[in-house]
This record gives sequence, C-alpha cells and structure tokens, in this order.
Amino acid sequence: MVYVSFCRHDDLKEMLDSNKDSLKLEAMKRIVAMIARGKNTSDLFPAVVKNVACKNIEVKKLVYVYLVRYAEEQQDLALLSISTFQRGLKDPNQLIRASALRVLSSIRVPIIVPIMMLAIKEAASDMSPYVRKTAAHAIPKLYSLDSDQKDQLIEVIEKLLSDKTTLVAGSVVMAFEEVCPERIDLIHKNYRKLCNLLIDVEEWGQVVIINMLTRYARTQFLNPNQNESLLEENPEKAFYGSDDDEAGKDEKAEPSSVVKRKPYVMDPDHRLLLRNTKPLLQSRNAAVVMAVAQLYFHLAPKAEVGVIAKALVRLLRSHSEVQYVVLQNVATMSIKRRGMFEPYLKSFYIRSTDPTQIKILKLEVLTNLASETNISIILREFQTYIRSMDKDFVAATIQAIGRCATNIGKVRDTCLNGLVQLLSNRDELVVAESVVVIKKLLQMQPAQHSEIIKHMAKLTDNIQVPMARASILWLIGEYCEHVPKIAPDVLRKMAKTFTNEEDIVKLQIINLAAKLYLTNSKQTKLLTQYVLNLAKYDQNYDIRDRTRFIRQLIVPLDKGGALSKHAKKLFLAQKPAPILESPFKDRDHFQLGSLSHLLNAKAVGYQELPDWPEEAPDPSVRNVEVPEWTKCPSREKRKEREEKPFYSDSEGESGPTESADS
Repeated sequence: MVYVSFCRHDDLKEMLDSNKDSLKLEAMKRIVAMIARGKNTSDLFPAVVKNVACKNIEVKKLVYVYLVRYAEEQQDLALLSISTFQRGLKDPNQLIRASALRVLSSIRVPIIVPIMMLAIKEAASDMSPYVRKTAAHAIPKLYSLDSDQKDQLIEVIEKLLSDKTTLVAGSVVMAFEEVCPERIDLIHKNYRKLCNLLIDVEEWGQVVIINMLTRYARTQFLNPNQNESLLEENPEKAFYGSDDDEAGKDEKAEPSSVVKRKPYVMDPDHRLLLRNTKPLLQSRNAAVVMAVAQLYFHLAPKAEVGVIAKALVRLLRSHSEVQYVVLQNVATMSIKRRGMFEPYLKSFYIRSTDPTQIKILKLEVLTNLASETNISIILREFQTYIRSMDKDFVAATIQAIGRCATNIGKVRDTCLNGLVQLLSNRDELVVAESVVVIKKLLQMQPAQHSEIIKHMAKLTDNIQVPMARASILWLIGEYCEHVPKIAPDVLRKMAKTFTNEEDIVKLQIINLAAKLYLTNSKQTKLLTQYVLNLAKYDQNYDIRDRTRFIRQLIVPLDKGGALSKHAKKLFLAQKPAPILESPFKDRDHFQLGSLSHLLNAKAVGYQELPDWPEEAPDPSVRNVEVPEWTKCPSREKRKEREEKPFYSDSEGESGPTESADS
C-alpha cells in the first residue's frame, strides 16, 4: 500500500510539473479531494507551491486552498514564495486577493509580521467586501502571533466596524471580541447600524454580534425590571414610554409613587435591539435561536421574556446535542422564569429513546416547574420513570422526588411514603438512593417519623451500598432518643463487621458509638470502647484521628477536660435540615449558552456579563452625524424643484404633464 501511495504522489508531481493547465487542474482537484478525505499530502508542498504563480485562475484558487491548509506546517517553504503571495494581493480577481491574504496570515513566523500588517491594512480598504471580510479574519491571527500590534489592529477594526456591508459585520465583530472587547467606545457609533444589519448577516455572524450586543446593552441601558411593581400596574407605559400629556396626568394622579421612584422608560436603542432580534427566533439555525433567547433573558422586561419559550421548545425536536444545550439553558431560566415554560410542561416529558444526560436534564426542568397545581401530574410521571432500566436515571428521579417534597410541603408525606415503598425494591441501587433522600426529608420532621427510622434500621442487614449504610447510621445516631431500643442493637451488629466496612461507614459507626455513649452509657459503654479500640489501629489516618478526638472528648483521661463538659452539645446539637437545591440555581450570572455556563466555572477567554448601571450613560454617544451632502433639502426647496420643468425652456415646450411623465 505504501508503494502504491508513493506512485500516486509521484504521478501527481509529474502532472504539476507539466506545461498543460488541464493536467495541473486535474492534479490539484485530486489533491484537494485527498485533503477533504483526511489524507496527508504535505509531501506535495514543494510541487504545489511552484504553481502559485500559474496564470490559470482555477488552478491558482486550488493552490491557495492547499497552501492555507499546509502553510503553517511548511513555513520555510512558504516563506520562499512570499513575494508571490504579495503579488497575489494585487490580483484583479477578488478570490485570489482574499486567498493570498489568507495564506499570508497562516504563515506563523514573527519575521513577516510587518508584511502581514501592511497586507491587512490594504485589504481593509479593498473595494471587494469579500476581501475586507478576509482582512477581518486575519486580524485575530496576527494578534495571537504578535500582541504588540494591538494599537494598529484596533485602528483597522475601527475602520472595518464602519463598513456597511453585511458580509463584513460578523467577521469584524469577532475580531473585536478577540482583540479589544473592552473598547466599547468603538461600538457606540456603529450600534444602530449593527442592530439594523443583523437580520441580513450570515448565521455565524449573527451569533457573534448578538452575544457582543448583550454585553454592550448591559453597560449602556438601565435594568428594565428594576421597578417590577410599576411594570405590573401599567406594562404598556412602562415598556414603551408615554406622551408628555399622559405623563402629566400620571404625575397628578399618583404623586406618591412618582416621589418614591421614577417610572422606568425604556431607551429607544434598547427597544431597537429587542425589536430587531425578535424575528431571529424563527431562524433555522439553533445557535441563532439560542443567542436571541439568552439576549432576551438577560435584557428584556419580565413580561416580554415569554416569547422565547416557544422557540426553545421547538428546538427540543432537534438532535440530542442541540437538546442538551437547550435544556441546560432552560434549566437555568426555569428557576427564575417558571411561568413561561409551564404551558409547555408536556414537552419536557421523557421518552425511552432519550440519552441519559437528556433524561436527567428534563427531570431537572420538570422539578423546577413543579408547583402545587401541577405536582400530582409530575409525581405520576415520576412513578413511571422509577421502573426504567437506566439506573442513573432512576437515581436522578428519586432525587427529583426528594426536591419536590422539600419545595412543596403539602406533598411531603406522599413523597415520603412513596420512597419508603421503594425500600422493598429488589434493586439495591434504587433502595440506596431512596435511603439517602429519605434521610434528608426526615431531618425536617424527625419526631413524626420514628416508625420509618425503625424500618430503615432493619435494612442494615441487606443494603451493601456504602453511602446508604452511612446515611442509615447517621439517622439512627442523630435520632437515637426516638429509637432507644433499636439503636444499641444496630451498633452491636456494626461492631461485628467494622473491619470490613468502607471508610465512610466506619466514620458513621464511630459517631453512632459516641452519641449512644452520651445518651445511653449503661448499655453501650463497653461496646463504644470496643469500637474505639478497633478504630485506633485502622489503616486510614482520618479514622484514627477521629477516634483519638472522640475518645478524648467523651472519655477524657484527665479530669480537667474542658470540652468533655460540652460533649452533648457538640454531638447532639440540633442540625438544620438540608436544602435540596437545583444545581443550576446560581448559573445565571454566566452568559447563557457560553462554555462557562455549561461548566458552571469561568472558562479561559470568557467575557464577564456586566452588571446593570445605576444611572444610564449618555445616549447621545450613539448618535451619528449625517454629512451635509446627504441631508434632505427643506420643503420649500423641494417645492421649487417640483415646480421647475424637468427639461430646459427650449426642450420643455410639451408642458408640465409630459415632463412629470418623463
């Protein structure tokens, strides 16, 4: 196979060296096809680079495609042809000019930085928008090669930002984000133009521009939800403003509210952004829809955010990768904006064909949407999920039931009884997860559920999952006064198997022994000493340390042990019930749809979402001065022009009707 491959490449080299353009074109087509299939053709670089000066445009285009792919790997050979690339920048064909700049910016050698800078500046002034777009793409490449060129690159970005073509807009905003995202002063004059061009920009550019404008708007406009009470009373006036007369009436009618807080009136530029992005919710591209959804979530008034719900639910019919990202964002939104997704509750029901990660995210959304009105429907749905063969999903469902019981008090007993029934399930993992959740729920009302604690104590013989055993032991130790007859017997059984238990279980056995010694020392004194002696020589140093600490605390060697007097307060203090919260609760401070939001940690290169300003900055910075020659003449001049005939006196004898027709 190696010999055949070599011969094929040898044949291609001969074709590239021939004088016939047809052979060169055929060779280049075959080479580009090999690249597309993922084959390595770097050994053909010397033969291909010689043809960069070929007069045939079709051959030259394919040569540049090849060079863009391999220029970074074969830098020395590419440098030999740099004069040819510079000549290509002057070529009459816009595709050749753009390709030459693309190849030039792909050569990652610091010595040619001045040449690249000059080429980018020239391309930024090119007549062709395609070449200007390529110049915008080259800016981040040059910046990553030499960050000292930042000031010159900012000048080029400022020039390209004023470009009125949709082809350039997305690329230059991407360059702006890479090089100088802090320079929002460059956006002021171009803000309205970007908003108006947005609908016609390509999809990739739309996503970039929307994300940038989201952060820009957070620095320039006031929070539309700052006066929520006023918005609820009179939403139309609050959102769209009101006439002076109406404002006067409001002032007379409600003087007290005006004195307390100034009614919110949305900035026209803020409204422009929301109005121009709304149609993009119908985009066929999921990334664009997600970008608009995050913009509305972060910027829109509370009453207007609901428009994004239908668009996001529509995306749930896409493939699993899109569903995963959409559900991540919906899970965050549904915590603060539960009402907007409640009408679409059934869209989040789980199908048996869904992947596990999608099932778990849908569970998260259903749990967030649970309320007193729909909890019975959701719990019925959860009952069917528990019978699933997917164990991770079943465990997540049990946790979701626990959260519903925590958040909605009226179903707590129902959920608890359902979880207790699961304790007789044949699957050990289901039982273990149920034990962990029941433990958390019992902490809220331990006195009412001593029977459940007794029932769980009997499970120590059967359950082998360490976390579940540890949870049962903690529960018995914490509420040993409610089960005074059973607790010592559980400790006796645990002492027998102490050496074979996992570390997490051993720690809870030691805690149980200490609590029983403090509350029932007559029955458990010798048993506690036996357990502490076993733990004293354990292999794990955490267990040995805990044993020394507890022994000194409950059985002090010297009489003057100050802490031993407070041992009961330390061990048997009333502990607050755990709060079962959504893992998505505090993620909304990250920009939705970003990698940082997905990971719930700040990723490299993430731009922080700014806080709303207390007072709105000066809106006049976004005003653009119209040049004198573009201003419309006054009405008088326009009338005079209309009264004058189109033709001169000598030609215009046919009268005004004919001239108007002309």
